[in-house]
Amino acid sequence: MKLWVMGLLTALLLTIGCSRQDMAKGFSYSMTSEAAPMLARAAAAPVEMNDSDDIPEGADLTAAERKLVKRANIRIRVENLEAADASIISLMEKYNAYSASTSIEENYYTYSLRVPSHYYEIFLSEMNGMGRMLHRNESTEDVTLRYYDLEGRLATKQELLRTYQSYLGRANNIEEILAVEARISELQYDIDGTGIQLRNLANRVDYATIDLTLLGPVSSTPSQGLTFGERAERLFKGFGGFLSTAGFVLLSIVVYGTPILLIVSLLFWLLLGKVGLLKKLWKIIRK
Repeated sequence: MKLWVMGLLTALLLTIGCSRQDMAKGFSYSMTSEAAPMLARAAAAPVEMNDSDDIPEGADLTAAERKLVKRANIRIRVENLEAADASIISLMEKYNAYSASTSIEENYYTYSLRVPSHYYEIFLSEMNGMGRMLHRNESTEDVTLRYYDLEGRLATKQELLRTYQSYLGRANNIEEILAVEARISELQYDIDGTGIQLRNLANRVDYATIDLTLLGPVSSTPSQGLTFGERAERLFKGFGGFLSTAGFVLLSIVVYGTPILLIVSLLFWLLLGKVGLLKKLWKIIRK
């Protein structure tokens, strides 16, 4: 009996061992010596990236081109707004710039100019002669580390994506195909997000932003105030508004007050008037 039980347990252990070995063979393609380094790098690299991500220690960017985001805020007083606007348009055509937004008011124009970064200084210098400078504020943000970090992450994810795509041809069954495709979809989503961040940052680096406000000349003629005709017009308009309001109030009194007055009169006539219901009721109670 003991020998029979030991034989049964031995057969069961052999069956489990064979099934595990078959499962390991089914996924052996994912652990090849060619893919292992790439998978290790993928596990070490964060999937998502944001502004607060730190740059890996030991990164050597001393020889890399610096990536700078330049921005300026300028207000200029000019004698002729239309002539100044024409000058801005001419400068944009000359230096291949464009206006992301333009707003025109009665006595001032505002622009959000995007200027190629290598023309930024000369563009500002040519604007100086347009009028009297009222305000000028410039800032420069160094995004070199973030730029190259995004660029490196994107290259790593693209290489990893190509590796996973090559696994599809070596998948043994539908479960393996679905698992690889899920990872490919996840990687593609990460690549798209990182690519958008890199393109937006590259656009800010390639094109400096100049927020420009052109103010027209200050009027030298003192304010004359309202003329007699304008005051009379305002007076009549005000009187007309008063009459309109008064008429509305009187109409409301007629429409709503008349029925109320009739109801009150009827109740008085029934209770205290000729009919005198309350009087009769009081006499009955006293008796």
